[in-house]
Amino acid sequence: MNFQQLRILRETVRQDFNLTTVANTLFTSQPGVSKHIKDLEDELGVEIFVRRGKRLLGLTEPGREVLGVVERILLDAQNVRHIAEHFSSRESGHLVIAATHTQARYALPEAIKEFRADYPKVRLFLHQGSPREIAELLTTGDADLAIASECLTDIPEIAAFPFYTWRHAVIVRRGHPLVKIRNPTLADIAEYPIITYQEGFTGRHNIDHAFAEAELVPDVVLSAVDADVIKTYVDIGLGIGIIASMAYHPERDDNLARIDASGLFAPNTARLAIRRGAYLRSYAYALIEKLVPGLSEQRIGEILRNESLADQDFSI
Repeated sequence: MNFQQLRILRETVRQDFNLTTVANTLFTSQPGVSKHIKDLEDELGVEIFVRRGKRLLGLTEPGREVLGVVERILLDAQNVRHIAEHFSSRESGHLVIAATHTQARYALPEAIKEFRADYPKVRLFLHQGSPREIAELLTTGDADLAIASECLTDIPEIAAFPFYTWRHAVIVRRGHPLVKIRNPTLADIAEYPIITYQEGFTGRHNIDHAFAEAELVPDVVLSAVDADVIKTYVDIGLGIGIIASMAYHPERDDNLARIDASGLFAPNTARLAIRRGAYLRSYAYALIEKLVPGLSEQRIGEILRNESLADQDFSI
């Protein structure tokens, strides 16, 4: 048994049992991948994969058990490298952050600016994606930290901590009739075409839930993942926008007006997450504490040992 066999097993599951893709991802040949799988099964004395002819269809019951152990072995191997890097060079290295556009654009810049001043030798990599993509990057070990408002609490391998609470706002072109209404209701808003986030992004569930509870069917004419895109289409008169409140800037968005919708839609919680069992360098914990004051390495350890503390509010 060797690490290449273990990597191939893990990657085969990640690539939906497509051995050609596995070979391309690991820079090897498909026959080599097949041989490694056969050698591993022969050594273990069990079939790991369900087959139909030469095609792999899934994992057998022992295969599922083996995969769990393999994931832990490869995570520990990665941790060994990180420990060595930590003690050989405490203030240099790299840090991978996965975040949605909203978090990358509005929640991270100031903390990252301060972090770069403190750790100029650390290279930062910022991956933007959907909440599900971000969660996957974290669980596969391709990201060290993840930040999003969705998905991060649903995966056992991930430990997610409250980052901050935020609300939606309605934006309209200046002079729009809604501006003249002192406290517009959901019914008032539903009278106009709406531009907002795609399903699964930036609190869209709370928007849909609010209208459903009010027995209203909003006319969502365009959905996007990026608040700047939403604002652009509001500005050209396509409809009114519902965006994260922090995405509106009076100086930059001088053609638009913001209408407070804090009483119309439920609040949202952005969360910062790490992978359970993953070794993080000290500078990673330094960035975490810049983002969420009070969430130190020691405090994270206490929370992981006592899960009832996991929802403690560390809001900024």
